[in-house]
Amino acid sequence: MSTSTILRVAIQRLPGGEGLPLPAYQSAHAAGMDLHAAVPGPVTIPPGKVALVPCGFAMAVPEGFEAQIRPRSGLATKHAISMPNAPGTIDADYRGPVMVPLINHGSEPFVVERGMRIAQMLVLPVPRVEWDEVAELPSTQRGAGGFGHTGR
Repeated sequence: MSTSTILRVAIQRLPGGEGLPLPAYQSAHAAGMDLHAAVPGPVTIPPGKVALVPCGFAMAVPEGFEAQIRPRSGLATKHAISMPNAPGTIDADYRGPVMVPLINHGSEPFVVERGMRIAQMLVLPVPRVEWDEVAELPSTQRGAGGFGHTGR
């Protein structure tokens, strides 16, 4: 039994995105949709450097949601390619082109080819927060312990 719901999101293909797939799930239970590189030709990312890679589309994320852009695990484990701002956030009021900053943590140059799957995107609800300032927080068993406090 599926509990998923469908969220309709307006998407606009931009110049350079012609012929590329729109963001899409690669399996029935995938959480993220793959994003493709909309580069006109190969882009080489030297070791230690960042390249901003266009995806060939813009979108209108609905109010109350965000789009999170995350690294692809295969690129990270096989080529040490990640994102310097992972996860990146696309706010509901942004209408510009979707672009992914890729960083090469490896020791060899990495080449991004047109159509390559470079990142994944999730569209998730984001609640609005209002603060209730208090003199003291309710206690928990963990308390203020953090940064490896359990010794594991």
